[in-house]
Amino acid sequence: MSAPALSPWLQRPLAELLRQRGHAWLLQGPSGLGQYELGLALAAAWLCEQRDAAKEEGACGHCPSCHAISVRTHADLCVLMPEVAMQELGWPLDEKSQADIDDKKRKPSREIRVEAMRDAVGFAQRTSARGRGKAVLVYPAERMNTITANALLKTLEEPVGDVRFVLASEAAWQLLPTIRSRCLGFTLPWPADDEARNWLLEQGVPAGDAPALLRAAGGRPSDALRLAAAGQSPKAWGLLPKAMVRGDVAALADHAPAQAISALQKLCHDLMATGSGAAPRFFEAADLPAVPPKVVLARWSKSLANAAKTAEHPFNAGLMLEALVSEARSTLNSAGRRP
Repeated sequence: MSAPALSPWLQRPLAELLRQRGHAWLLQGPSGLGQYELGLALAAAWLCEQRDAAKEEGACGHCPSCHAISVRTHADLCVLMPEVAMQELGWPLDEKSQADIDDKKRKPSREIRVEAMRDAVGFAQRTSARGRGKAVLVYPAERMNTITANALLKTLEEPVGDVRFVLASEAAWQLLPTIRSRCLGFTLPWPADDEARNWLLEQGVPAGDAPALLRAAGGRPSDALRLAAAGQSPKAWGLLPKAMVRGDVAALADHAPAQAISALQKLCHDLMATGSGAAPRFFEAADLPAVPPKVVLARWSKSLANAAKTAEHPFNAGLMLEALVSEARSTLNSAGRRP
């Protein structure tokens, strides 16, 4: 399982990070910019056995250490993620966790479990197996609850031996202040439009779809690629706002509740931006309906934020979509009425 080439907008940040010394980095920024990819590339470079440090380049990609990372078996790399993320990204779970999930004793976790963090702390205290030090990658770092974060805190402050940490986050403000204060922060750059579009074309996205998918993703290339993989139709995206005005549930019928909430939040954002005199980010201005009163939009935004907190609960998805669309229709048809 070889790692894909690092995106062009991440190559310069990687070189910059490798020029600096520090035992703990916090890579932060909005989703879709490549925090995980940059974090893994940084850890791979730290552990690479043939990297030319003078050239400030990343891992060589072909030494035994790089191969071990590509097949997810490196003895000196500890990856901490929610179990659902580990399964999606091809990282193996420990035997007990895998057995519990296989036996349906529990579902894969959506948070970084404190048991995994305690194992990572023990890993940090052991001797390096390959003699290049050790690395711990935590992603998404905001998925640590307070107990898990506190289990990391002392090791992060006073690391034992030659171990380095890279925390990658898409919501760094959710981390404990004590965690943030013990890391060197690095904010990922936004890619240029041409970089993002050309990268999507290299990933196999049709040239005619790339601009609309990038807009639907708010300019975030990795998110745009996920939308393409999920079968998002650029044409259907542009028709979504007016479908919500009509209360057309079919427009979101192929969306899971979390995806539907995200789409409606983007619509709400653009209406709030337009109502304040700013340009929309996710939709073309011509595709948006009339702007409802600000107080109504604020109420809708808060309701969507609350819905997002429980989107993964086992509700009836069909009924939830109907409720979401009904609320959207009521909000969007309030334009011109007093709140």
